[in-house]
Amino acid sequence: MASEGLDEIKAVGFPVYPGALGENITTSGLDRRLLRIGHRLQCGSAIILLSELRFPCDTLSIYGKGIQGAIYDARAMRGDSSSEVWGLSGFYACVIKPGIVSPGAAITLLT
Repeated sequence: MASEGLDEIKAVGFPVYPGALGENITTSGLDRRLLRIGHRLQCGSAIILLSELRFPCDTLSIYGKGIQGAIYDARAMRGDSSSEVWGLSGFYACVIKPGIVSPGAAITLLT
């Protein structure tokens, strides 16, 4: 989950913060709009593969009515990365190479 995305969600009135959406990793400086399924990232000494876009479940409703629609739409559901909300709901990832990821660790897009 991109911290910049959390800022976008806050700007439209939802009181979210790092970890609020159930994410395990919150990034800074990665443009969610440029991330694609199949991209590999190095997080600390681990390597992960973005496997799918996260579908926002009903448990997020505690942050306000309509949050799901604000962070996920039909185009994103179809895998259309030109959606305005592409990546705003975050991504699921698979661990390709285990490693240590500490707070403040660098996250780099590999491919």
